[in-house]
Amino acid sequence: MKSVMSYLGAIGAAQREAMDADERVIIIGEDVEANVYGTTGAGKARAAEGDFLQRYGKNRIRNTPISEEIIVGAAAGAAMTGLRPIVDLSYSSFTYLAMDQFVNQIAKNRFMFGGQASIPVVFRSAMFYGLNTGAHHSDRPYPMYMNVPGLKIITPASPSDAKGLLRSAIDSDDPVLIFEACPLWPMKEEVEEDEYWIPLGVGRTLREGSDLTIVAISGSVPEAVAAADELAKEGISVEVFDPRTLVPMDVAGIMNSVARTGRLVIADPAHQTCSAAAEISALVAEHAWDSLKAPIKRVTTPDTQIPFSPALEKHLYPNRVSIAAAARSILQVSQPV
Repeated sequence: MKSVMSYLGAIGAAQREAMDADERVIIIGEDVEANVYGTTGAGKARAAEGDFLQRYGKNRIRNTPISEEIIVGAAAGAAMTGLRPIVDLSYSSFTYLAMDQFVNQIAKNRFMFGGQASIPVVFRSAMFYGLNTGAHHSDRPYPMYMNVPGLKIITPASPSDAKGLLRSAIDSDDPVLIFEACPLWPMKEEVEEDEYWIPLGVGRTLREGSDLTIVAISGSVPEAVAAADELAKEGISVEVFDPRTLVPMDVAGIMNSVARTGRLVIADPAHQTCSAAAEISALVAEHAWDSLKAPIKRVTTPDTQIPFSPALEKHLYPNRVSIAAAARSILQVSQPV
């Protein structure tokens, strides 16, 4: 049975299911008792439609000091002793404050202990880009963490994906970072009410097409779908593929799509240099060169800090107009194979 859920509602449903199924699952973070998972008005919105504190108590909904180093370090220790924490880190920019814990402790733990230890912990963080929160709060940092072996990275772009991927992340014995595009939080769609899991590393084809593939990431996914719909009016058949998981990545799904269409546009809201789009471009160039009929085109955010001004920030990120323009440009230069 399905019901309409928001993106945040689906996140909340996944957390409730996991906490009901396994008492080792806990939630920790700054002000999570009242302001996030409690009963205040703002808390109810952020807590994804549920009073977690009343349902699970303070032993499983735990406040932390306002220190990301302490939060992430405590989560690692809790996971090593048998708990399965879900860490609410709020802004994704705050993850930088715990880089030593992420890179030197959590990511390397299993390797350093010869496989005898595991850290089953999920770190949720919200990317508040496009909401005029300025340079300190608008980062999309998942490409940086893709470069750290030992971390899994997921970027759900719909409520149904958010629920299924989060359940798989919670059940994973490896540390998982989930980057939620805050502009997607209000998105609503029908979501399965029963428990389900989406395997990490399996992408999703949202539109099938034959002329061109758009691989879209996170908040760029709905924009890519809109661009595909617009291009369809011009007789251009576009396939839209969402990797959903960046580490591990569904490389085979991307290659198969490019093999069908021969052209590739990548829409990625992160900065262009060393982005997920750059990695996907390299993989396709290495493994699907013979399938390409035109150069690969990336549509990303420029390598610049994010301005506070709404008028200046508005046009920085990939949108349906810029994605469609990129698609038209490579169709014009395509050569028969």
